[in-house]
Amino acid sequence: MDKILLEITGMSYSHSQSGAYALILGEVNGARRLPIIIGGFEAQSIALGLEKMQPARPMTHDLMKNFADFYGIELTEVIIHKFKEGVFHALLICNKEGVISEIDARTSDAVALAIRFKCPVYTFEKILSEAGIIMENAADEGNIDEGAADEENEMSAYLTSELEEMLKMAVENEEYERASLIRDEIQKRKRK
Repeated sequence: MDKILLEITGMSYSHSQSGAYALILGEVNGARRLPIIIGGFEAQSIALGLEKMQPARPMTHDLMKNFADFYGIELTEVIIHKFKEGVFHALLICNKEGVISEIDARTSDAVALAIRFKCPVYTFEKILSEAGIIMENAADEGNIDEGAADEENEMSAYLTSELEEMLKMAVENEEYERASLIRDEIQKRKRK
């Protein structure tokens, strides 16, 4: 399977989930984007890494980088390799004296570390096909967390069983537009 190189194209506050942010990873030389809901701490860490700001004391991701450097471990790449029940899964590909190891990681932590190690982030076609959205116009990039992308990300944070319960509640409360979005997410997962 060929890997597809990603880059961070944006990050903004998620209006659908309190305290959460939307991290947008885009395929290099392409129009598809992966919107990923992340926590506030991870968003702060990613932002600090992107701005190359050094806090007075090392934050968790900085500490991990220092720890790896001290023990001669190099993070060579991050691969977002799975999208299951609305959750992205990532691998840290590490090299210590020629021995390659894969370490499971949350995607937000993996991206925060990739920034610090200056290593590439990849995914596969299957992930982009399942979870990606297409940006036809670069001017739309800043609005990616609004509307449909925000709603899709809200749904992706829940397990299928939780979505089924949410669907019942939406129908009972006569929130038919929301119910249709939840139903679409459930059906999308069942087709996989």
